[in-house]
Amino acid sequence: MLLACLISWCGTALAQHATVDASIRVKHIGDSKANESNVVIWLLPLSQSEEESSRKLTAYRMMQKNKEFHPHVLAVPVGTAVEFPNEDPFFHNVFSLYKGKRFDLGLYEAGSTRKVVFDKPGVSFIFCNIHPEMSAYILAVTTPYFGVSDRNGQIRITDVPYGKYRLEVWYERAETDDLAKLTRTIEVENSTVKIGPLDLADSPRFQPKHLNKHGKPYDPEATTPY
Repeated sequence: MLLACLISWCGTALAQHATVDASIRVKHIGDSKANESNVVIWLLPLSQSEEESSRKLTAYRMMQKNKEFHPHVLAVPVGTAVEFPNEDPFFHNVFSLYKGKRFDLGLYEAGSTRKVVFDKPGVSFIFCNIHPEMSAYILAVTTPYFGVSDRNGQIRITDVPYGKYRLEVWYERAETDDLAKLTRTIEVENSTVKIGPLDLADSPRFQPKHLNKHGKPYDPEATTPY
């Protein structure tokens, strides 16, 4: 009898965690190679126990390779240390000075890595002071329940305890007001929850160009030819 009760209790406990699947649709402007990747959603608990703190720790990296950051968009829990390994055969200088976490890693050579702790919520804009074409984003969130869309606009968040959540969305090319309209309350009460499609659009005002870490335009003669 006791064994049967334990089995029943375990089954009930396991059933109290859900998989949340979300789909994204983006209306792109003039980019034939664009896809539905790099949209972030996260779930902020509104009626939750202490259970969310039991998520497994994950190592996070944003690699520099072929004069690009990989991944282009990285979501992490607040307080996470992110490594920035340089896997190019030349120097990089990773920095972030606009909103989010402000830092400057200085010049560092091929094969080396540096680390930054993202200790407050928000979006950090990541650049290289040598290569103006390099850009990326790190979004630090105050919840362990988040995901980044793949090329097909699919996001899966696993092991979400049952309860109410506020859904938030971020996309680099979207207008702030448009993102705010996607915020909503959802209730996770089944083993599988489907959200969306969530519709987004590129803003015609999006400008990928940026200044260097000194707040000045990049000097073509001062940047490396590699």
